[in-house]
Amino acid sequence: MLRLYVDAPLAAGQRLDLPPGPARHAQVRRVQPGDALLLFDGRGGEWQARVQAMGRQSVQVELLAHAAVDRELRPRVTLAVGMPANERMDWLVEKATELGAAALQPLLCERSVLRLQGERAERKREHWQAQAVAAAEQCGRTQLPAVQPVRRPADWLHGLPAGGVRWLLSPQAASPPARPAADAALLVLSGPEGGLSADEERAARAAGFDAVQLGPRVLRAETAPLAVLAWLALG
Repeated sequence: MLRLYVDAPLAAGQRLDLPPGPARHAQVRRVQPGDALLLFDGRGGEWQARVQAMGRQSVQVELLAHAAVDRELRPRVTLAVGMPANERMDWLVEKATELGAAALQPLLCERSVLRLQGERAERKREHWQAQAVAAAEQCGRTQLPAVQPVRRPADWLHGLPAGGVRWLLSPQAASPPARPAADAALLVLSGPEGGLSADEERAARAAGFDAVQLGPRVLRAETAPLAVLAWLALG
């Protein structure tokens, strides 16, 4: 069954025209009046819906029953990642969404190969957010991970609120992480190709991050944060 994200509050009995993006998706999939859909608005749960009418550029649906399903990862995890280059960041966003990340913070680190700033950085953020939407539609999530604007590590660390569990992924760390409580807010900081610089690691430790290692092998920049999510998801 086709599953679509709608960026608007949904309610039982509501009739609405799907926004342009979801409408195009429905038309590409050749849905017809009377066909069933699943919709979600990122506020929890999902809605059974039925197509009422199809136009050249419009799809009207009726909202039926709400199902209070919860497929979110516990604890809530924010990944702060030194952006890997080329398509690897795209892949990371897609897989992190599937594995349950609550938020993604792209970081422009000293050793980052991908150098994004200004309008180009915002266009990339919008692209990554769209990828997160598509992955959430496919994998059954009922909430969307927020892809935050690109920031430098020092600026991001300076603005962090107090509290939560904080991990700095480092092959040189002495011990693996201990599983956090299900209700914890977990921040995972991972470097780009080449890792974080010594200054960036010192700043992270000063901000309360504990260095942890993920085993005897050195994982790629796009693999290490996903390994954490997979471990938490299967625990």
